[in-house]
Parts: sequence; C-alpha cells; structure tokens
Amino acid sequence: GYYVGYFTTVMREIPFSLIQFPIYEGLKKRWSNWQGHQVSPLQSALCGSVAGGFSAAVTTPLDVVKTRLMLGKDAHGVAYKGTMDTISRVFAEGGVAKFFS
Repeated sequence: GYYVGYFTTVMREIPFSLIQFPIYEGLKKRWSNWQGHQVSPLQSALCGSVAGGFSAAVTTPLDVVKTRLMLGKDAHGVAYKGTMDTISRVFAEGGVAKFFS
C-alpha cells in the first residue's frame, strides 16, 4: 500500500515542474527588465507564488486522480483499478468539472 499512487504522483509532479519553473523564471526576468535591476527576494517569492498557483490549477485533475488512487475506494466502497479506471470513473461522475472539485 505504500506505493499506491506513486505513478500518478510522478505523473503530476513532472508537468507541475515543467509549467512552474519556466513561468517563475520568465516572471522574474520580465520584472527585472521592467525595473532595471534584479528582483528582490520578496519579488522573487511573489513570482514563485504566481507560478506555483497557476501550475497547481493546471495540474489539479492529475492531483484528483492521485488522491482517489491513494484513497483506494470510491464513496460506495468500489476499489479503483488503476489510473485509467480512476480517470474514466471521475469523468463519469461529473465530466471535466469533477476533476476540479
């Protein structure tokens, strides 16, 4: 049971990082260019917060799948049988919107 959801955790973390870090670096670069010097640590933290928030919003569906797999069963006690089964069952419950709830 320890590794339940490991694959989906990795499947979520890689896209999250691939989205977050370029946005973070891009925001810092634009802010630095705009003000004419490097961003301060506080400004850098704000860039990271925006980048992380956006990345989290985009990867929320993957996080929903990961959480469901780690829980093991749905509300009716029926076990999930892998990532694709979880995705199809979440979609069947409420369409795309269910991945964001």
